[in-house]
Amino acid sequence: MERPNFRGYMKILILDLLKEPKHGYGIMTELEERYGIKLSAGTVYPILSSLKRNGLIEVAETGMRDKKSYVITEKGLAYLGEHEEELAEIKTRMRAYRAFLELGGDELRTAFRELFRNIEDLSEEQRAKLRELFQDCAKRIRLVLLGEIDE
Repeated sequence: MERPNFRGYMKILILDLLKEPKHGYGIMTELEERYGIKLSAGTVYPILSSLKRNGLIEVAETGMRDKKSYVITEKGLAYLGEHEEELAEIKTRMRAYRAFLELGGDELRTAFRELFRNIEDLSEEQRAKLRELFQDCAKRIRLVLLGEIDE
């Protein structure tokens, strides 16, 4: 399976959201509500610039403090139509990601970040314990998926 292209996913999801005018903050809020994705302005605005540069979106209006709302163009709608299957797959993956977070995946992700920061300093005993823990965890996940829930 190929590695997901996160930026590509976000481009098509944002494009899909812009069937109705939204500003950057509204896009960030909706992505978090729908899919559990927390994006920064430093991620969203370059994507909006790219979509605009390619003629897929346009500025719908400029409000107070030069706050811009964006909306999809005809070219953008055509692009979504051409990539309908890809969009459906991305939405499925993003819903799965949100479900993963709701199951405690965010806590697991945080623990792995801590592990990666400290991995070079682990003793052999710690490495062996983690190896055993990972193997047991993987086995238990597979058993749960097979419906063989053990206590």
